[in-house]
Amino acid sequence: MAKDTSKASAFATNTATSRKRDYFSMFSVPTAGGVLITSVSCLLVLSLIMVASASIPFANMHDLPQLTYFKNQFLYMIIGLAVGFIVYKTPLSWFYDMLFLVLSLAAVLLLLILTLAIGNEINGAKRWIQLGPFNFQVAELAKLVMVLFTADFVVRRANEVRQGIGGIIRLGITVGVLIWLIMSQPDFGSAVILSGVILSIFFVAGASWAQISILVVLGAIGGVYAILFQEYRLIRFASFWDPFDDIQGSDYQLARSLIAFGRGEVTGVGYGESVQKLAHLPEAHTDFLLAITGEELGLVGVLTVLFLEAVVVICTMRISYNALRNNQMRLSYTAFGIGVIFIGQIVINAGMNMGVMPTKGLTLPFFSYGGSSMLMCLIMVGLLLNIQKTSPKIAPIRCRHY
Repeated sequence: MAKDTSKASAFATNTATSRKRDYFSMFSVPTAGGVLITSVSCLLVLSLIMVASASIPFANMHDLPQLTYFKNQFLYMIIGLAVGFIVYKTPLSWFYDMLFLVLSLAAVLLLLILTLAIGNEINGAKRWIQLGPFNFQVAELAKLVMVLFTADFVVRRANEVRQGIGGIIRLGITVGVLIWLIMSQPDFGSAVILSGVILSIFFVAGASWAQISILVVLGAIGGVYAILFQEYRLIRFASFWDPFDDIQGSDYQLARSLIAFGRGEVTGVGYGESVQKLAHLPEAHTDFLLAITGEELGLVGVLTVLFLEAVVVICTMRISYNALRNNQMRLSYTAFGIGVIFIGQIVINAGMNMGVMPTKGLTLPFFSYGGSSMLMCLIMVGLLLNIQKTSPKIAPIRCRHY
């Protein structure tokens, strides 16, 4: 009888414990990958909604069907999701194979040269090359390739990176040629992002202060030279200090962007009711889509977009941290580098829209209209999810390969 009572008591205890576990499992913390997918999905939906609104006047001006840019953006998303899924399913070791890295870097250099030679000139810049029916901006591909290449380099040459200046000298030639080609397009914004990513990866990899100092000094010299010796960059740099001193000239875009934010106030003037998109703010569906969002959806809409972008960055850094805890340095540096790309583009795009930074041709990730940017951002998400999926399965003895 005592045994039966004991068994019944044990059964009741186990049942209660099981129910408690089931109850708490309902409120378990979601994974970084799950939150990343949710945030990106929300941004893609918001992007389609706002591109549809902001691009209709521009399409009408060019005698195109009203939803041309909406359909293009949706097509870019479908292609990006498909390629991102392929990247998600590809073994991570392939991306760090030396032959793959060298061929990828060579392909980027060749495409950048071809862009300067036969690329399409748009608004005075040769940044796009025709690949079949699509215009592709090679600088977007260069960012991801250099993240992979640098992440592998700082692990493979760890001693050189952490001691002396050998690491930066070895990598400096390749990076210098790459940035020179990008600046020749010209694309100052992408060059800044690329330089910042490489500097950041070197920093977290434990590079000596000598190397960091060299990188910072070279970057500063290059930036000052690019601004002072290119008149249009000097005008842009000076205009954001007082965006209303030449409202019909150099300050035109920035002033119109600030007017859009001012009209929107807290809740906006209403979806589709923007005035600035009616030929006042040129190509409002591209780099200044956030300003149109501020006008139509107000501060609430802008904060929603920026909150989702921040969540994407946090999830990316969380994936990097998880890989670091597992001693998978290549994976950690890769995710970190992608996070820096997102941060850089978010800060620059939002900053120029709000008048706290000079205007630059950089898109807001997952939001602004742009096929190359959308494609590469979704590929990066596929790679991040692959890292999230694969990282826990890698045996400790194999960590050196990642």
